[in-house]
Amino acid sequence: MSAVVNTLNFTPETLHKRARELVLAGWSFYDKGWVPATSGNFSARLSDDYVAITASGRNKGALTEDDIVVVDLAGQPLHAELKSSAETLLHTALYRRFPDMGAVLHTHSMNATLLSRHHGSALHLEGYELLKAFPGVATHDTQLVIPIFANDQDIPRLQRRVDEYLDPHPATHGYLIAGHGLYTWGATMADARRHLEAFEFLFQCELHQLKG
Repeated sequence: MSAVVNTLNFTPETLHKRARELVLAGWSFYDKGWVPATSGNFSARLSDDYVAITASGRNKGALTEDDIVVVDLAGQPLHAELKSSAETLLHTALYRRFPDMGAVLHTHSMNATLLSRHHGSALHLEGYELLKAFPGVATHDTQLVIPIFANDQDIPRLQRRVDEYLDPHPATHGYLIAGHGLYTWGATMADARRHLEAFEFLFQCELHQLKG
């Protein structure tokens, strides 16, 4: 990977660091059952113009740094040896929208998949202390709205629908794709992982309530 970065606005050291973060996230989430088979994809910002993202079709429990692709914010890879995720545009659209965002995580947990099929256009989370894991939330006495979008194999069309929602709702911390999974993000990888873990706990709480 380092051979392609000499003329770019990030260093080999930055690429190595971000790739390592993605690999470690993959191992952790696979162990938790959040990215079964070869599902899910993760990315991290390298600079104003480039993103590191997991390659298509990789088992996240066996990721290595060689499974990380560098793409520009239009989703175009710097080299053709690896193919980035089919959902790359959903990642790069978020980086273009939020200049301070550092990482995007997409998982396929059972909790997220089931809730995304049970609710209509949005899931409302309220009254939970763990809502304070998200930026701008200082009390349990609040409501977090998680939009749910119909699944679509036409990724540019799906990306446009997400953009149309985020335009008037910039404080959104994540969204669900029906029967598919969760997207969440953060200023750093640590922030994005915190958001993901909080969402998964809250989703599990919601499912337990539905069963009760």
